[in-house]
Amino acid sequence: QVHMVESGGGISQAGGSLSLSCAASGSIFSINAMGWYRQAPGKQRELVASINRDGTTNYADSVKGRFTASRDNTKMMAYLHMNSLKAEDTAVYYCKADLWSGRSSWGQGTQVTVSS
Repeated sequence: QVHMVESGGGISQAGGSLSLSCAASGSIFSINAMGWYRQAPGKQRELVASINRDGTTNYADSVKGRFTASRDNTKMMAYLHMNSLKAEDTAVYYCKADLWSGRSSWGQGTQVTVSS
């Protein structure tokens, strides 16, 4: 079993920056890809960025050039650095681990609020 815990987030003005961290614990050897998702009020949860085990990343078009996702396999941590924040980035951000078994594990989420 894998347990994910996000930290960071908070409130920023538009144009500002925030960083999120995600710590994995438990059967971390079973983790393949990791990812960041977000869910705004009244909207479906969407992928923000995915990070493969080799560190390669994929981003949603809406955050390309502004957000940077990374991971540290020695610490089994994932990170999301968010720059040039916009009001539409306001959401609850979730960390997700995709396991080799095909199952997934989600964190509890952390709120990011961007004021315009």
